[in-house]
Amino acid sequence: MSEASFDFDVIVIGAGYGGFDAAKHAADDGLKVAIVESGDMGGTCVNRGCVPSKALLAASGKVRELADAEHLSGFGIHAAPVRFERQKIADHANKLVATIRSNLTKTLQRAGVTILRGHGRLEGSQRIGVREKSGVDRLLTARDVILATGSDPFVPPGIETDGRTVFTSDEAVNLEWLPRWIAIIGSGYIGLEFADVYTALGCEVTMIEALDRVMPTFDPDITKMAARHLIEGRDIDARAGVLASKVIPGCPVRIELAEMKSRELVDSLEVDAVLVATGRVPSSKGLNLESVGVETNRGFVPIDDSMRVLVNGNPLPHLWAVGDVTGKLMLAHTAAAQGTLAVDNIQGHSRTIDYRSIPAATFTHPEISSVGLSEADAKELAAKDGFELGSVRSYFKANSKALAELESDGLMKLLFRKDSGEVLGAHIYGLHAADLIQEVANAVARRQSVAQLANEVHTHPTLSEVVEVAYKQAAKQLAKAVVASASAS
Repeated sequence: MSEASFDFDVIVIGAGYGGFDAAKHAADDGLKVAIVESGDMGGTCVNRGCVPSKALLAASGKVRELADAEHLSGFGIHAAPVRFERQKIADHANKLVATIRSNLTKTLQRAGVTILRGHGRLEGSQRIGVREKSGVDRLLTARDVILATGSDPFVPPGIETDGRTVFTSDEAVNLEWLPRWIAIIGSGYIGLEFADVYTALGCEVTMIEALDRVMPTFDPDITKMAARHLIEGRDIDARAGVLASKVIPGCPVRIELAEMKSRELVDSLEVDAVLVATGRVPSSKGLNLESVGVETNRGFVPIDDSMRVLVNGNPLPHLWAVGDVTGKLMLAHTAAAQGTLAVDNIQGHSRTIDYRSIPAATFTHPEISSVGLSEADAKELAAKDGFELGSVRSYFKANSKALAELESDGLMKLLFRKDSGEVLGAHIYGLHAADLIQEVANAVARRQSVAQLANEVHTHPTLSEVVEVAYKQAAKQLAKAVVASASAS
């Protein structure tokens, strides 16, 4: 097919953040672009994820702050009993979603992107089928196609959902009601964030985690401190090592709990509602991937570091994939970065992505964030490459700004190489941890040494000095290691 005979230079299937950034970047570079979306513009993040959940966390966080009489009394402040309106908190989230969705759509339109409403699918190489809601089916061609269909909440076997008494984060962001007692299945970032919202608004929470400890995906030292505040300090009944083997919707909701290893029934609960927060699965069904010979891995579309879709380990010409559907790092900002990178590679600019430098954050009160390697992965790399791993801790309780805020419960762990000083990763729990992690992410991206970073001047008094202290501690360890190495030789 000749270049002139294509309907578009690029067709993007999916208008979440990955698809949005890909389409806009391509259009800004002068390409003829179409984006296909079967649901709401903005995908999961804008409509059912990052955006509405952060609006709920912001509002419920204000309620928590005003209701914390002990904390306020430390400032000499005595507030009246806190009152809130659930519907107005929900309205705040819904209005924010509508605004960002509208802005996103207008941005694409101004860039010249053609927006196609319908379900997109592959119909062979460089061919896309679009089935509109009316039933009309269209066949379009594009020089290059980008898959950006995102992900959906995962509901384990044995759990029935009805969207009202048993639901996922898709429904939870609507905050249609506040159950007196809610069970949250899963203690990852989704479960933790909603536990933060629900407890602030007066709900009793039971957290059920199948793995042997709560918060299993977080650094163990960070978990130890964070759990004291975010779980134990809020009187959340957290149960680890048990599986919600059966959940039946109703009034009440019935939950059967089984011991994770033996699968033997150990308890049963009757609660008002259940939030299923057990992760996400790729939205790749219906893409007709078989028409181009692509085999998924548990539903994830295989790609290389340039975003090219792979068939038997080899790149498939003119087909790319970005975002959650690839299963690399299921974060909105990762999807956005992948989308831009895919377009650059389409245009012949050879670029790859550095997943190690992409930060992640959990927006609880206080926040949790991380970037780079976990301590376990760093130790494995150290053993493999033959270097000594360095680790330092910097505490918020020594930080003037945190003390001024009466928010000194916090910790930063920094991981680095003792031979070169290169920063390998960081894990933070504390006030504004989601903002603090970006400085370390930049250092990881540039493969900078703590010896250099320790000389950078930070504003006083700010929370950023927590990072400065960690860099200085690490630089001292590095200097000692260098001296020891020289003496040994």
